[in-house]
Amino acid sequence: MQTAMSAMTAVNSPVSNAGLSENSPKPNGISSTASTPFSSLLTDAVGQVSSLENQARATVDGLMTGSGVDVHQAMIATQKADMTFELALAVRNKAVAAYQQVMGMQF
Repeated sequence: MQTAMSAMTAVNSPVSNAGLSENSPKPNGISSTASTPFSSLLTDAVGQVSSLENQARATVDGLMTGSGVDVHQAMIATQKADMTFELALAVRNKAVAAYQQVMGMQF
C-alpha cells in the first residue's frame, strides 16, 4: 500500500522545468517539433478505422454463423468501429471547414 501511495505522489507531483535548455528533451516525451507528419497520422487513423470495421464484421459474421462469438463481443466490436468512424468523420468535417475558411480569406 505504501509503495502505491509513493508511486501516486510521484506521478502527481509537478514537474519543474528549471535547468532545461532549449534542446533538452521535454517532460513526458513532448518535443518542440512534431516528428511525425500529419499525413502519416491520418493514414494510420484511416487504417485503424478500417481494421476495426473488419474486426466488427468478422465478429458479427461469427455471431450469425454460431461459431462461438458472444453477443456482447459483437456489440462491443461494432460500437468501437462506429465510434472510430464517427471520430474520423468529425476530424474530416473540421478539416474541410478549416480549408473552406482559409480559402475564404482575402490576402
